[in-house]
Amino acid sequence: MDEKLGLRREALRREWSRWLAKRGSPEVRAEIGASWLRSIRAVDPARGCAPLAAEADWARSPLRAPVEAVAGELRAVAEDAGFVAAVTDAGGTILWTCGGRVMSRRAGAVNFAQGGRWDEASMGTNALALALKTGMPSSVFSAEHLVEALHGWVCYCAPIHGPDGGVLGVLDISSTWDRSHPLGLPTVRGLVAAIEGRLDGASGTGWRLRCLGKAALRHDGMPVRIRPRQAEILALLALEGRELAPERLHDCLYGERRVSAVTLRAEVSHLRRVMAGALSARSYALTGRVSCDAAEVLEHLHAGRLDEALSAYGGPLLPQSEAPGVLRWRDHIEVALREAVLADPRPEPALAYGAHHPDDLAIHEHAVALLPRSDARHAVAVARARAAAE
Repeated sequence: MDEKLGLRREALRREWSRWLAKRGSPEVRAEIGASWLRSIRAVDPARGCAPLAAEADWARSPLRAPVEAVAGELRAVAEDAGFVAAVTDAGGTILWTCGGRVMSRRAGAVNFAQGGRWDEASMGTNALALALKTGMPSSVFSAEHLVEALHGWVCYCAPIHGPDGGVLGVLDISSTWDRSHPLGLPTVRGLVAAIEGRLDGASGTGWRLRCLGKAALRHDGMPVRIRPRQAEILALLALEGRELAPERLHDCLYGERRVSAVTLRAEVSHLRRVMAGALSARSYALTGRVSCDAAEVLEHLHAGRLDEALSAYGGPLLPQSEAPGVLRWRDHIEVALREAVLADPRPEPALAYGAHHPDDLAIHEHAVALLPRSDARHAVAVARARAAAE
């Protein structure tokens, strides 16, 4: 067992006991303290398990198809790491769970199972409730939970957004407190991104372009093969307002290289055949329902949603591309995201962004400065900083 983790747990338990006795201003993380103050009005800290909802309709949930599409990955994460995973609806009722036998039995004892209600008014401060309340990824460790029966747990959670931006529910992975790990939140963010990427496919009408970290195109959730140049064209259209003049697209792809207009027309023509109905037949414009992870990262940043931007971020834009327009957008995304991370007073954004950029010393040093030595993640940030400095 990590000694620092144990000390952190004991410190939190002392503060939890002190606060219950005095009900003053809790000396814990701001979001945890605010949740304690809200929750205590409705929830007894001695509550043994979550109440059950009258109905938990997984069969008709819009999340069912995309979650089941990644169920194998979810089960692997849960069982291999000793976690239990759960998906809720927008109200905090659990619709689906998976996990190993031991953790599933523990989860069942507190109704962390289908039908369990985990909103703040039902079960107090917990990661699922916080993610629903704030619309952002959340982690809750040991005695940060209001209910004492959960002090043996650590939970990592992130909201699942639909194509329209609304929250459809949350994904949570939970385990015993001694399994707390700095990769918990990045892992759940990655799983949520995989689910969200399939939501368009679940509706049967969507194209989904992934161009951060690597290139991949899906239609109705199924992979579609495209060439690297065609991925560049799609990414540029998505980032440049969904339509480009032929001269502008030529410049973005080839710069000053002497490439004929016929070559570009051939690439676009092939892409039109692949994406029948989603790319204009008369111009270089997206006409169908096409979503793109790079465009979503920028939308989240413009709206001030850094956590959502990091959840959608999978790495640099088309890292193998040398197209001038791609290079410009790659630099734009990295600068915007990196500056937002460095300006954030929380360590989690620096840890998440740093996982994609092992050589970025400033990011790792930022995480080190924000993390107390008692936090298990401090050692991870220090190790990353040392490796980047070598």
